[in-house]
Amino acid sequence: MKKIVLFLFVVISLTANAQDKKEEPKFGISFSGFVKTDIFYDTRQTVNIREGHFLLYPENELLDAFNKDVNASAAFNILSIQSRLKGAITGPEAFGAKTAGVIEADFFGNASTGLDDVNGFRLRHAIVKLNWKKTELLTGQYWHPMFIAEAFPAVISFNTGAPFQPFSRNPQIRLTHKLGPLSLIGCLYSQRDFSSAGPTSNTSAVLSASSKYARNSGIPAAHFQLQFKPDSTEHLFGAGVDYKTLKPELYTTVGTKNYKSDQTISSLSAIAFAKLKFKPVTITLEGVYAQNAYDMVMLGGYTIDTIEVSTGKKVFTNINTASFWTEIQTNGKKVQFGVFAGYTMNLGAADSIKTASFYSRGSNIDNIYRVAPRVVFIAGKLNVAIEIEHTVATYGKANGDSKGGVTEGKAIANTRALLAVIYKF
Repeated sequence: MKKIVLFLFVVISLTANAQDKKEEPKFGISFSGFVKTDIFYDTRQTVNIREGHFLLYPENELLDAFNKDVNASAAFNILSIQSRLKGAITGPEAFGAKTAGVIEADFFGNASTGLDDVNGFRLRHAIVKLNWKKTELLTGQYWHPMFIAEAFPAVISFNTGAPFQPFSRNPQIRLTHKLGPLSLIGCLYSQRDFSSAGPTSNTSAVLSASSKYARNSGIPAAHFQLQFKPDSTEHLFGAGVDYKTLKPELYTTVGTKNYKSDQTISSLSAIAFAKLKFKPVTITLEGVYAQNAYDMVMLGGYTIDTIEVSTGKKVFTNINTASFWTEIQTNGKKVQFGVFAGYTMNLGAADSIKTASFYSRGSNIDNIYRVAPRVVFIAGKLNVAIEIEHTVATYGKANGDSKGGVTEGKAIANTRALLAVIYKF
């Protein structure tokens, strides 16, 4: 009898401990990620990041003394720098909320377009989440709120649909509140790896990219978004607005005198998107209107409207852009087919521009379009993918219509053939 009582006591104790552990999880981390190698060939020189790995669009013509296009030269490379490691962190509750964290890195490096940091281990995401019954608070570095993590292009290329869709990761505070199938999202954020453009100095019109222009404004950028996910479906619909302010310079210089500048430029952008997931196929589409979208790896930025002669103080104006992309993908278990199509255009500025100084991407590009079909072969954790990415940029005369619009355009095309081998763990 004593043995039976002792046995029951041990069983009850173990059960209670198991329940306690279930109710109060301990700190832990589980790792996942993938090893990826990209093999790619371009029919001409391109505007890109990291030795061609992150492709944006084809380079413009560059004619030599014999009127031959220097950039009409092919390129080839093999890189494994997108390989990624992710740690998912679990822990006990705090402030009545479930807690979780993520830290994620890859080997893409940090040194802008330079080659000195390729293969460098760099931070992608580092977040902490608190989840109550209907509310989630996220703090850390994560996707820009205009990059929709639940509805982005599933292309094989690391550009993930840029420059047709926003691509950026930002330090942020994000609050999400659910009202049934509706989610309300508010976010305040700053800039880090993906930053806005501006003058290199108070006397220079040369472009540089830095987070200092956002920092010096003294206020964070803000975003508000609505997402709707119908019950019993995997469909998703949403729309959002984004607002940021930059201070491009702290002072100006005329002759030997400096003049403090309080001039800022504010930008407003908007996004609308939809994802329809059915058993055989998934259809995703998105439209973006953007002002000063340089920090989101899209076309656009801003320029100088007027300059005060006596002090050199500048009034800035946004370069506006619009873009649209759509994607259809099959949902097979062993083979998946997909096609991505995107279009973006330069809308110019609202006012006439008095100078030729642009702090923008593609100020001499009127529009870009891309078509990218793909096929993915799946064998357990191993994926082998083939993608053909055809991108056409129409280059012309910057500020040809006095409002930042481009005239006298000529289409320049590049076709990339990409073979990727991806092993997930």
